[in-house]
Amino acid sequence: MDEPELIMARLAEGVDLAHQGDRGAARQRLAELWTEVGEDGDALHRCAIAHSMADLQDDPKDELVWDLRALNAADLISDARVREASHAQSVAQFYPSLHLNLADVHRRLGDPEQARRHLKLGYECASTLPDDGYGQLIGSGLDRLAERLQVAQQKRL
Repeated sequence: MDEPELIMARLAEGVDLAHQGDRGAARQRLAELWTEVGEDGDALHRCAIAHSMADLQDDPKDELVWDLRALNAADLISDARVREASHAQSVAQFYPSLHLNLADVHRRLGDPEQARRHLKLGYECASTLPDDGYGQLIGSGLDRLAERLQVAQQKRL
């Protein structure tokens, strides 16, 4: 297995630890991987690690930092790199999930304006999602978050 594939395999192992309930070990594994890849490493690896690491944070402020790292790294990924490393055809397919996560963390941090901004961006790029379980998961996540934001706004009125 070459180095890029090894990085993704190790990332998957870290995510599996989280799914097994060991968030602390998962965070440690991904933090080590982040350090190894480095701030200037492969943008696809940085995006994937940061996107996963955000989900492992206990504090929404820390989650926001990781979500922003993932978004910033995504902006540096080429479509050719995406096709080389994944089933996706374009980096554009990453953005609905990235914006969904950012919208949700902004909502939890009490910033509905930023939450709505990222929700809008997520919807705007949702047409890039494949028509499969993943696409449906992200699309329904956007819809659920839109409902939460609407309900929260109505409660304030």
